[in-house]
Amino acid sequence: MKRLFFSLFLLFAALAAYAQPSAELDAYLRAFPQRAAFNAHCYEFLPVKDTPAPAGFKPFYISHYGRHGSRSDMGDSAYAKLRRRLQPAADEGILTPAGDSLFRIADRMIQLHGGMDGRLTERGAREHELLAKRMYSRFKPVFRRGEVHALSSTTPRCIVSMAAFTSSLRACKKDLVITWDCGEKYQKAITRNQGDSIKKMVPPIARGPLTEWQVDTAALFSRLFTDPARGLQLIDKPKSLMSNIFTLASYAPAHGIDDDLFRFLPWDVVVTWYSRNALSAYLSQCNSKEFGDLRMPRAGMLAAEIVRKADEAIAGAPVAADLCFGHDWPFLGLCSYFGLEGYGYPRLSAEEALRSWNGAKLCPFAANFQMIFYRNCKGEVLVKFLANEQETPVPEVQAYSGPYYRWEDIKSFIQNR
Repeated sequence: MKRLFFSLFLLFAALAAYAQPSAELDAYLRAFPQRAAFNAHCYEFLPVKDTPAPAGFKPFYISHYGRHGSRSDMGDSAYAKLRRRLQPAADEGILTPAGDSLFRIADRMIQLHGGMDGRLTERGAREHELLAKRMYSRFKPVFRRGEVHALSSTTPRCIVSMAAFTSSLRACKKDLVITWDCGEKYQKAITRNQGDSIKKMVPPIARGPLTEWQVDTAALFSRLFTDPARGLQLIDKPKSLMSNIFTLASYAPAHGIDDDLFRFLPWDVVVTWYSRNALSAYLSQCNSKEFGDLRMPRAGMLAAEIVRKADEAIAGAPVAADLCFGHDWPFLGLCSYFGLEGYGYPRLSAEEALRSWNGAKLCPFAANFQMIFYRNCKGEVLVKFLANEQETPVPEVQAYSGPYYRWEDIKSFIQNR
């Protein structure tokens, strides 16, 4: 294992000189810079379409795994450090209007955070409310009979997400029977991530080469200070300042500040931080060439529970939907385990993922994995997959028609991983 790690590190160090995001990915981020926050990006409610099911097939059951909605950061230290770093320049009166605006926003974010680390924000709750309404509107026949069973991680932001989602469903159908549960019995399956072996190997690969990219500190200091030379004397760690600004810009929308705060940073800095975070997540959680064979078995526990519940519903259990509310890393692992395009297929190397993997699109706040089950009068069962509400193929499995797959073919695929 150590020899593999050392070889990979040397390879990625050599590739760092030219491995940068593709023009297509760069354009996607530029079109809406808040996407650069990656997994701290608020959910985008995009138009959806449903390919007509094959003749005779009707939806009857939904299996759903949803990441919690938009939340506060896990601490306010980035905002406090940013304010502290800009304070001497504010005292000397050398902040530009842009610098003064940034200084005031940092202070506001400290107040909005309010000492509540990882708290689901109002925006996060609204995301789940709307997701539930959209699910009900698209698949209303599923909810005509049977209960909805909701299960959550014990983390408060997940429990509140579950409450927001199920309350919204109940508002759509007043007589809907819903059960709720959470606890340590389920926690391991709901939250299982990459494991210690991958956790140790990924950071030096994902962060080392990327931090070697050259960034334009002169442009930043000219933007923030009327006297850039004096600003440079006051800020002893320019890269730390950039990191603080990036964190501020990433989490501000979760608190309802929809202004593009990434504008304070040179674009190459924004892309560097986004790429570092996205690459780390892909290598750690998805079916990468380097670590997928280690990661995928750890997603099997959650997948097995989802399959078990689906088979019970198919066999006649009185359940319309099983809803599970958890976190981003298990979500990525689950989508990869089922072979969804963009997550589990194609398998990308670190260099390929750095150039093309669109983590901002695939893993925002409130990211969701849904399996919609259909049945005909003969008892044949089909399933289609939705990732963030969008029909998503499983390229390694032969489709029955369009985005619809035989359930037995999907089970055979994952059992033979």
